[in-house]
Amino acid sequence: MELDVQQQTGEKLMKIVMFTLVLSAMSVLMFNFVLPQISEEFGLTNAQVSWVTSSYALIYGIGTIIYGKLADHYKLKDLLTFGLLLFAIGSLIGLTSQTFWMVLVGRCIQAMGAAAIPAIAMLIPIRYFPPERRGSAMGLAFVGLALGSALGPVMSALILSVVHWRWLFCIPLFILITLPFYRKYLGDERGSHTKLDWMGGGLLAASVTLLLLGVTVGAWLFVIGGLLSLVLFIVRIRSVQEPFIQPGLFSIKNYTIGLVITFLISGIGFSLYYLSPLLLADIHQLPPSWIGFALVPGAAASAILGRSGGRLADLKGNSYLFFIASMLLVSCFVLLSTFTGVSPVLIAIFLILGNVGQTFMMIAMSNSVSMTLSKKQAGVGMGLLTMLNFIGGGMATGVYGKMVDLGSAGHWNPVHHYSDGAIYSNIFLILAVLHVGILSLYVIQFNRGIIIRSKIVGEDQTVNEK
Repeated sequence: MELDVQQQTGEKLMKIVMFTLVLSAMSVLMFNFVLPQISEEFGLTNAQVSWVTSSYALIYGIGTIIYGKLADHYKLKDLLTFGLLLFAIGSLIGLTSQTFWMVLVGRCIQAMGAAAIPAIAMLIPIRYFPPERRGSAMGLAFVGLALGSALGPVMSALILSVVHWRWLFCIPLFILITLPFYRKYLGDERGSHTKLDWMGGGLLAASVTLLLLGVTVGAWLFVIGGLLSLVLFIVRIRSVQEPFIQPGLFSIKNYTIGLVITFLISGIGFSLYYLSPLLLADIHQLPPSWIGFALVPGAAASAILGRSGGRLADLKGNSYLFFIASMLLVSCFVLLSTFTGVSPVLIAIFLILGNVGQTFMMIAMSNSVSMTLSKKQAGVGMGLLTMLNFIGGGMATGVYGKMVDLGSAGHWNPVHHYSDGAIYSNIFLILAVLHVGILSLYVIQFNRGIIIRSKIVGEDQTVNEK
């Protein structure tokens, strides 16, 4: 009886999480379409104005693991209250900004608060649902992300057609509507009262920041600094009694392999959100508003099918969903590689396969990784997973950007016969091959599949904790 009540509360919470993620995802994407206007208003270069989005993503990614670690010590409702209020403060600063530095400060404070949202969204399914129902719960979270991705470009275009771009900062303020519901339904459970290793957290943040900057900017000095910070972080967690991340977490083979796979597929999947707009702009000469609308069908399909993907993982297993997701993604990349010069309408249809495949993939991996962790490890473990997701996407952006800048004189796809778009065709072909390699490694190396074994581990841990 008590378990049923807990699951009912979890269902209510996941619906609130879905709405929260819609607004959060919209906040991330809406500003991608107004960078030219911000650049023109303040007289900035493209590199300078890009910090509006890159600083947000960087702080957001690092913040997820910090909130995940804090969730092992404090009440979820208190952390989320702090995060959402900080998010609102950043929005107000941006709304009233008169200089670029105020816009940048507003976005950074928004990111500091918004980072609590994905961290908590991954923990609620673990705390309120048994392993056999977590897929469906996590599916709701990814539905929220997909809906936000679909509505973000549309809302951005509508707002810009009526008022100034600063009014984009108003949309996130609606997130405060969810706060009373979180306060009502989230329990008062809290973790241990051990001292937090802030030095270890700082070294991890420094290593992530420097490595990400090193890859995106192409500066070896940043890369060396990042690797040095990473070495110091490893030394730190092995030498203190209560480290920021317990070294034993990485001794869980299934968890570590899950992190590596997630990092790789995040970098590959980010091509859909980064390269597709470039392809539509460079090859098809679409204006930004039409590019936004071309991306909507894929995001909308992900929103519609996301919950079904979660249920499929619960019924058939995460490995089954992983295989379907891989086939959808490989199909999308092959089609994009072969038909780069076809109508933008067909490109939008191809992106439906990719978006749904990436959503299914992230549900399968998030669900599987969660099942390798005990509840005591869940906060920092899932936070690290979310952070690697952002790092993978951020590093991939730098790599894709450099590849596009270098260009290509010829195409490697033997059935690609268009005069333009060879570099995009080549990149998508490489990504298709890489995804087949990841799938092959998954099947050959783990036989029954990492996800199946992870599920057994997760169930055993749940029983032990009870």
